[in-house]
Amino acid sequence: MQRKPTRRTNQERTEVTRGDLLTAARKLFTERSYAETSTPDIVAEAGVTRGALYHHFADKQALFRAVVEQEALAVAEEIERATPLSLPVRKALLAGADAYLAAMAVPGRTRLLLLDGPAVLGRAEMDGIDLRHAGRTLREGLAAAMGEGVIAKSPIDALTGLLSAAFDRAALAVDAGASAADYRAALVALVEGLFTSKKR
Repeated sequence: MQRKPTRRTNQERTEVTRGDLLTAARKLFTERSYAETSTPDIVAEAGVTRGALYHHFADKQALFRAVVEQEALAVAEEIERATPLSLPVRKALLAGADAYLAAMAVPGRTRLLLLDGPAVLGRAEMDGIDLRHAGRTLREGLAAAMGEGVIAKSPIDALTGLLSAAFDRAALAVDAGASAADYRAALVALVEGLFTSKKR
């Protein structure tokens, strides 16, 4: 006896449509850029109607923001997987740096988060997204190191911002073809420098 196929609920259909739009938009934004991607391109790639797009997102920029947020979350999750709480803080900061570079090596991610993101959403909004995700993980690691007294106390927001900028610069350079090993070594030296400065 054949079972009737189960029908999806409205919420399931809604989630599938939203997911299809995000997947299509990510593909086109990374292949063409935000500026060169139109909403008709996105709905055609997703196989949905324009009405479906505007049901889920106010406009192309809102869809782009959702794609960027999703990518930033994925980076933070990679860092968190690589830095369990059981890891000593020094090893966690170094593992987090490696995880960041690996996560940013996903094709298109550097363009979304470090090039088009600031251009489309503005630096302040991108900083806010970063502080909810990868920047938050870095800040937490630095706060833990300061709390344990293994690195010198300093203004944590400024230190987080400067180190985050160094990580972003490394990701951009590697994406442009520079040696990942060289940039990883430089980031390790920066992080290790925080610990050696405490001994002076």
